Formats: sequence, structure tokens, C-alpha cells
Amino acid sequence: MRHFCFVIFFFSFSISAFCQQDFTVACIAFYNLENLFDTIDSPDTDDFEFTPLGPNVYNSAVYYDKLDKLSKVISELGVEVTPDGAALVGVSEIENRTVLEDLVRQPALKNRSYQILHHDSKDARGVDVALLYQPKYFTPDTLIYHSLVTSDPGEEIKYSRDILVAVGSLNGEQIAVSINHWPSRRGGESRTAHLRNAAACFNKNILDSLTENNIVDKTIVMGDLNDDPINDSIRKGLRSKRETTDLDKDDMYNPLEDFYRKGLGTTAYRNAWSLFDQIIISETLVNDNSGYRFYKAAIHNPSYLIENSGIYKGYPFRSYSNGSYTGGYSDHFPVHILVIREKK
Repeated sequence: MRHFCFVIFFFSFSISAFCQQDFTVACIAFYNLENLFDTIDSPDTDDFEFTPLGPNVYNSAVYYDKLDKLSKVISELGVEVTPDGAALVGVSEIENRTVLEDLVRQPALKNRSYQILHHDSKDARGVDVALLYQPKYFTPDTLIYHSLVTSDPGEEIKYSRDILVAVGSLNGEQIAVSINHWPSRRGGESRTAHLRNAAACFNKNILDSLTENNIVDKTIVMGDLNDDPINDSIRKGLRSKRETTDLDKDDMYNPLEDFYRKGLGTTAYRNAWSLFDQIIISETLVNDNSGYRFYKAAIHNPSYLIENSGIYKGYPFRSYSNGSYTGGYSDHFPVHILVIREKK
């Protein structure tokens, strides 16, 4: 392998289409795991908050309860149509490889033999993105890591989470998947927009170079983008469109934009929903019927993932509230798509 530096709405899939025709189905998902740290204070990162002596009293009991809960959620993604669940799961807000190794060993996931693609980024808090994959469905070939600088010229250099691009074979078909957690809106949406615009352009340039050099034909951008589907980073930077009918060759399709237009979201703040967690696909995954093609998208938000009381009622059932562990899951809902192809 090569390495380079308040609406409650549950979506389910009908499997009738797959009963009527002979399709191979793959589920591809993304989930922000909301500060999945280990309990050890790292001298190289600002992680004291998530240690036993820190303000969150983040101890082993909390850690293993959180692992159990997150593994339950991941185990459910896509099982309505594919018993093995998600073939690929992009994740964000994880501290290191160790927490992922502990996650995939949880009883709900251990039989799937998820493997891990991960690289420690230069983010000050030490949080990263990663890709979990089932080797029976996906074989990685090339990994590309791109560091995102968030400091302005003349300032001390600061970094956000890396972009991870994994190129590999999904059941024999080459694809590229980009995993992201773009710079936050801290300091104001407009003041930080240029950072997310830059992240979008980096994504598009990397993926376009792969297709132009005939390495892959089908590409996917997923992640917590800290922007909604209508923001410039996504509409202009990724060349994302809402409809499949007017896609040009270099465009991408955002199947979650319709969800956003209906007032649905994956995270909430000050009584407003945002749909920051997205999976955006290349035009070829819509129009090329020779292999895998897009079928459906979903926000996974069953009732147990929704806070049912208090100031966050109706929000995603988060792990921490006002510095106390709630026994929740994440402050984000996961999203996933199904891609299908006819069996030969």
C-alpha cells in the first residue's frame, strides 16, 4: 500500500427493489463520533479535558460505555438491505488508532472484521478522521493525506484535521473515497468560510487528478463539512448540484441537499438544524450504469438517538452536556448511501 503525505424523521429502505432484480448492494456511511478519546493525557495534544482528572471526568467507565453505544449505531447502518452493514464507514472526532481498534472489537462489530485506515493529524486537540472498511468488500491501494492549514499569513502555523483519501477496490471496482472534518465555524461563519472553501478545493483537485490520470472513475466526498449543502464550499468548491438531471462531467451530486431543503439535519445548535454531515458523489456514480451506481441516501436517526428531555430535547442524544456525561451517543446523526450494481 502506498502512502502520501426538531423534526424527528427516520428513513428506512424498502428492499422490494432488490428482491425483484438481482443486485449487489454496498452501504457507505459517515459518522462523527463526538470526541472519542482514550483516557490517557497525551503530552503532545490538548486532550486533558477528556481524561479522568479533566473537567469531563472522562474515565474508563465512560469510555467503554461510549464505545458500546457507538458500535451499536454503526452496526445498524444499512442492515435493512445488506446483512453485513456498511462496507465503508468514514469517522471523525477520534483521537488515535487505539480508540478505533477498541471500537471495532466491540461485540456489535467484531464479526465484521473492520480494518482501519488512519493517520495522526497535526490538529491541536489531536482529533483525526479515519476510514473503517470490511476487507471482504474493499481492498485499499493508495492513501493520500493532506494537511489543512488554518492560520493566516504571518501567524503561528495551525492545522485542522487532515483530509484522508483512500483509493481502492470495492468488490472489484476502483473508487476513491475522501474523508473529511473541515475547519469549524468558531469565530463566525463568514470569517472562517475561506478555510472550508480551501478544503473543498483541495478535495476537488485531488479527486479530479485521480480521474484525469485514469486511476479511478468514481469518487466520493464524505464528512462533517461544517457547512450546509447550499454553502459555497460545497456548491462551488465541490461543484455540487441538487438534481441528477443537469450534471456535467466534472460536477458532483449531493443526495442530502433535498433533506436539508425539507428542514432536516444531522446536528442542531440554538434551535436550528444544520446538515453538516454529508456524502457527495461524482457524476459517474449517478450516470454510469456499467458498475456501482447511486441508489438512495439516508439520515440514520431512530428515536433512541434523539434527546427526549431537557434543553436539548429533540437534538441528537449527545455524550456530554454541560460537562457531565449523559450516556448518549453523539451530537451528530450518521448518514449513509446505498450503491448498487447488477450481478453478472
